[in-house]
Amino acid sequence: MTERVLGIIGGSGLYAIDGLEDAEWVSVDSPWGKPSDAVLCGVLNGTKLRFLPRHGRGHVQSPSSINYRANIDVMKRLGCTDILSISACGSLKEELPPGHFVIVDQFIDRTFAREKSFFGPGCVAHVSMAHPVSSWLGDLCEDGLKSLAIPHTRGGTYMVMEGPQFSSLAESELYRSWGCSVIGMTNMPEAKLAREAELRYATVAMVTDYDCWHPDHDHVDVEMVIKTLLENADHGRDLVREVAKRLNTWAAEPTCGCDRALQMALITAPEARDPAVMAKLDAVAGRVLNG
Repeated sequence: MTERVLGIIGGSGLYAIDGLEDAEWVSVDSPWGKPSDAVLCGVLNGTKLRFLPRHGRGHVQSPSSINYRANIDVMKRLGCTDILSISACGSLKEELPPGHFVIVDQFIDRTFAREKSFFGPGCVAHVSMAHPVSSWLGDLCEDGLKSLAIPHTRGGTYMVMEGPQFSSLAESELYRSWGCSVIGMTNMPEAKLAREAELRYATVAMVTDYDCWHPDHDHVDVEMVIKTLLENADHGRDLVREVAKRLNTWAAEPTCGCDRALQMALITAPEARDPAVMAKLDAVAGRVLNG
């Protein structure tokens, strides 16, 4: 079995993980520009772990200024096979209260100011996003949350808005009418790029508050929100430890096919591919381009 390497993309509160051995911040160059930060590399419960703070340490990047392509590219260059995204989100359903975790299985992408693909002029590819997350990695997350007795729901749609402003009441009600479960600003195009890079990807959304649709939303004070954020961060770190423990010992083999997403996706004929574009794709698409 090929060794699995766990990548974590999430908030800066997650990298202080007890038990992370040989921890070292590593800077990696990417042909796609500058990633959000250096990557914290180490070993956790016997599994190699790579942690990238999505907004950079100190939260210096907004959802729209994050270089998602560079972030996924450097994680691939560091050997990641699996990416777990841990994200704070607002809830669009009464039954998903603050403190609840949602293992997302679908997305609606309403972002518009971001580069969403590694492919384009010079090398065109179309990957399937019908099932945008790895069900296998989702199983590991679900098993970990059960073992920790953290309230959670398996399955739900993550509505990704551009931001940085929060949604209006009319928008919030529209997204609720679409059946969305949670709302956030960061998991697209991250999930699309992870699929193009042939990485297994899963999102665990940590609910911090109800979106503005909720009649009691205005009654939640800052102290309550901060308390929920801190509790969620503690639970998020616990989940990372549990997933790391399971990643290389899980009996079931991955069947999601994420690691072969580019097999039939490249459209541009080999003789027509731009060498400069091909060079930039060396990490994310090397398996098919050099095979």
